[in-house]
Order: sequence, then C-alpha cells, then structure tokens
Amino acid sequence: MIRENQSFVTEFILLGFSSDPTVQCLLFLIFLFLYVFTLLGNVTIIFIVTTDSLLQKPMYYFIRNLAFLEICYTSATVPKMLVNFLVEDKSVSFLACATQMYFFIFLGVVECCLLAVMSYDRYVAICSPLHYFTIMKKKTCAHLVGGSWIIGIVSMFGQTVLVFRLPFCGPNRIDHFFCDIPPILKLSCHDTSQTEISIFIGSVIFLLMPFLFILVTYVRILSTILRIRSAEGRQKAFSTCASHLTSVCLFYGTAILTYLIPKSWHSPIVDKLFALFYAVLIPMMNPLIYSLRNKEMLGVLNKRISRNRNLKSLQNGNCCHFRQ
Repeated sequence: MIRENQSFVTEFILLGFSSDPTVQCLLFLIFLFLYVFTLLGNVTIIFIVTTDSLLQKPMYYFIRNLAFLEICYTSATVPKMLVNFLVEDKSVSFLACATQMYFFIFLGVVECCLLAVMSYDRYVAICSPLHYFTIMKKKTCAHLVGGSWIIGIVSMFGQTVLVFRLPFCGPNRIDHFFCDIPPILKLSCHDTSQTEISIFIGSVIFLLMPFLFILVTYVRILSTILRIRSAEGRQKAFSTCASHLTSVCLFYGTAILTYLIPKSWHSPIVDKLFALFYAVLIPMMNPLIYSLRNKEMLGVLNKRISRNRNLKSLQNGNCCHFRQ
C-alpha cells in the first residue's frame, strides 16, 4: 500500500506550461482540439474496422485495439490538463496523483507490448504469408492482446508503489502537466537511487526490449521485401509496414529518452516536450497514420464517405420531388 503517513506532502501542484492566463486559454483551445481530434479519429477507426467485412483480418484487429488503447492513454492525462488551464487551483491529491501515474504507465506498457505484437503480425504476414492465417488465429490474436493488458496492469502496480512509498517533505510543485515519474522523483527528500534502478530495469524490460524486438523483426521484413520481384508487391509491403514503423519510432524514441536516463539529466522543458509526443501527439497521429498510409483503410473510408454523400443527394432529390 502507499504509505501516506511517511510523507509530509498530502497534495501536489501541477505547474503545467505557463501561469499566464492568456497563454493558458490559448493552450486550452489547442489541446481541446487535439483531444477531440484524437477521440474522433480513434473512434472512427474502431467503428470502421468493426463494421466492415473487408477489414476482418488480424492486422486490423490489432489496429482497432490500438485505437481503443490510445483513447484510454490520452484520457489518462489530457482531461486533467484541460481543467487546470481553466482553474486557479491546480492541486492534485496524493492518491489522485498516484492513480494518474499508475494508469499512464500501465497503459504505456500495454502500448509497448501491443506495438511489438503488431510488428510480429507484420513479420508473419510478409515473411511467412502461406502460414499467416494458421499462425495468427483469432484466438491467438485475442491472447496476445489480453496478455499485453495483463502485463501492463500487473507490472506497473509495483513501480507505482515504489515511487509513492518515498517520503515527500516539500516542495510539492510538479514542474509538469501530469504526474509522471521523473518530475515526481525530483521532489522526494529521500535517496531515490534504488527506485531509479527499479524503474531503469522495468524500462529495459518493457520499453527497450520490445523496441529491439521490433527493430529485429523489421530488419527481417526489409530483407524479405527487397527479395520481392514485383515492384507492386514491394510497394504494397512497404506501405503496410511504413505506418506501423512511423508510429513505433515516434513513441519509443521519446519514451526511451524520458525513462532510460538518470534523474539528474532530466530537464523540465525537455521532459514536457517528450511527454507531449508520447502522451498527446502520437495518440492523435495514429488515426492519420493508419488511415492515410494504409490503402485498404483509406479505400474503405472513401467508400463510406461516398456512400454517405450519395444517400444525402438521394434524400435531397426526394425532398425536392415531394415539394414539387
């Protein structure tokens, strides 16, 4: 359990980006737009993949789960940040801060595992296409996704307890826009070296190792693609993998620079900038990446838009005919 009686601090204050009211109003509008765009984009992906028969494939099953995960992931931080832009009291209770951090890091671990699973899916599809549907059965896909969630939920509870068992004697101002590990460790009035070692080990296991696994699979994928004789086949394979690899590089790159370097090397400005990428921008970009860079997804989306336009035109024509 989190031992609050070891700490003089009962609440934290999130400093965010700026104390200027004008800047805060502007940031509120910007992040509100980004958040709504993220929700709409990912909900659209979930709806399209769920309802279209052409997208009932393992790859799109994982994309749909990633879209749901991104909604949860960005909702762990952005709503509280939006509220703080509008209110003077930017405090967050000790328990609420611990809860936010737990949800954020466990969802982050789930995403690390899921991205690794998606790279394995692409590896099997391109390197062993004849055995693809034998290996990536519906039950297997469900187990891989479920396992990713279980790993995240269980493993990050211990990390959260380790951080919030530390005594916090003050100050209680977190120079960040949410309760993240690096800025919270800076506030502890106790030696944090053991906690940092534990976080480093966890980051290697759940962040670096999945990233290395993804790199290895993509090296194998690339070597297979280069052996494809058909230019059209190569282009299709590259198109399928490029979207996933773009998302992977952005997510892992900023997260590794945040969680795998010592506390003393952290800068509040850099931490906030990196956090914006992996907590806000990437969940927003994934719908664009998977819809605009994926021909099948783009085709289905265009078909839906055209169908809606035709229905509206037909309805308008019927209305005009009725009036006449």
